[in-house]
Amino acid sequence: MTTDTVSRPLRQGQAHKRAAILTAARELFGAAGVERTSMDAVAQRAGVSKRTVYDYYGDKRGLLLGTIEDAGEAALATLRRLIAEHLGDDADIRGSAGLERALGAFAADLGTSLLASSDYRAVVTLIAENEPLLPELEDHPLDAAHAHALTERIRSLAAAGLVDVDDPALAAEHFVALTILRVLNEPPSRRSDTRRIRQIMSDGTRAFLRAYAARPGESAAPSGAIRPTMEDTP
Repeated sequence: MTTDTVSRPLRQGQAHKRAAILTAARELFGAAGVERTSMDAVAQRAGVSKRTVYDYYGDKRGLLLGTIEDAGEAALATLRRLIAEHLGDDADIRGSAGLERALGAFAADLGTSLLASSDYRAVVTLIAENEPLLPELEDHPLDAAHAHALTERIRSLAAAGLVDVDDPALAAEHFVALTILRVLNEPPSRRSDTRRIRQIMSDGTRAFLRAYAARPGESAAPSGAIRPTMEDTP
């Protein structure tokens, strides 16, 4: 695989063709590895010409990066959807018990709908195996977007007096370390065990709340209901 993407401009292309190429690449990279997957094979599975694959992604390295970024966008959409569903501005979260239920449900859904996904696990493996070839992944904007989504929701929980947090970004890092990273550090054979994933996410959530849940008398907002903050505005 080349280490430098060709410099010619890449085509935006048609959305359905781009999606077919990325799906084919993810499946073939996961099954045979990046080095053993040819652009011909990707084109054939996607139902497009090899020229189209090159026009859209430049070379195999560009295709690998596109595959990982596409998965990152999908993961970000899932994260935002689950935050809105369980911890959004309209959530009626009151008191420590309500917070534990809401945050626990968020973590459980995040674990089973994202971390247990075979597509997500395949991309995590791709990153682990090929990260040295993709310096673009270091400080990638998608990482910042994931962190921002969780950070701003924790900031809102703090504004509502539900958590006692001085540094929402650090608290978000701690939540990820106690939940998501623990799942990703499991042996590959156990990452598809949804019961195990739910248990890890549940344990991590309880540990996070032991550290950050507001204690009686410490609430900054007596109502305990989530209120949007300026940082919540896109």
